[in-house]
Amino acid sequence: MRLCADTLQKKTKEYTGDDTDRLGAFKAAAALQHTTPERALAGMLAKHIVSLYDMCFDNDTDYGISTWDEKITDSLNYLFLLKAIVKEGHTDQTD
Repeated sequence: MRLCADTLQKKTKEYTGDDTDRLGAFKAAAALQHTTPERALAGMLAKHIVSLYDMCFDNDTDYGISTWDEKITDSLNYLFLLKAIVKEGHTDQTD
């Protein structure tokens, strides 16, 4: 979990620039694609899931732990960001 938090912190500036909305990139992608932020994020997450799936079924390559860490951490972070988008859209509802 610490690696996930560190990665999110490190990539904040890269993906949000000076925007204080940490979910702004997903909202911008949604606007470009005429869809919802959830669906835009899901499309981006799919790339990571496919990569993990390919690694799991690749019998010819022995991936190092740093590669596994990167792929798994990125996938988890997209899920954390999806949770934030969903929560933001449901601020008037209780959990």
